[in-house]
Amino acid sequence: MRRIEVWMGTSNPHKYAEAREVLEELGITLHRLEVERVEIQADDPEAIAEYSLRQLDVDHPVLVEDAGLYIERYHGFPGPYSSYALRTLGNRGILKLMEGEEDRRARYISVVAYRDGETTKTFRGEVWGWISHQERGSQGFGYDPIFIPREGDGRTFAEMSPQEKARISHRARAFRAFGRWLAAQG
Repeated sequence: MRRIEVWMGTSNPHKYAEAREVLEELGITLHRLEVERVEIQADDPEAIAEYSLRQLDVDHPVLVEDAGLYIERYHGFPGPYSSYALRTLGNRGILKLMEGEEDRRARYISVVAYRDGETTKTFRGEVWGWISHQERGSQGFGYDPIFIPREGDGRTFAEMSPQEKARISHRARAFRAFGRWLAAQG
């Protein structure tokens, strides 16, 4: 069986490691293409991922992934502005914003945009949960210390091992959908 190889345009080693692990399970080798993406500001994560993908001028199969944390109480904020909010507010700032809030529902959304020269396609994964009352755990990255997935056992993503997180995370879901589709293409 021929090994499938794909390149991921990202400057984030954590995203790459999570994606590589998921795709390896499906027989797909993921290589990292170190890039600083130009990320448009838009409300639609698919539009952001597709735009970023168009900025990569390569002649082999390539993908990008965009993800965000969407807090229900704040109409989806920070959503597509998650990386900016994390850089400027951090997890402590989000927790401060959530002080006294009863509605702590949130979801993570991940979109993978793929291009192989002929085909461009997007894949979406999401996971619902809640914002914790304090940072917990030392695994993962980004908002993982404050996000408790509904399908879990009450731990934040940062309290889970990478393998536990990969069973239910938004990113793993998007990459599994992509990997299954790619494997079915032959």
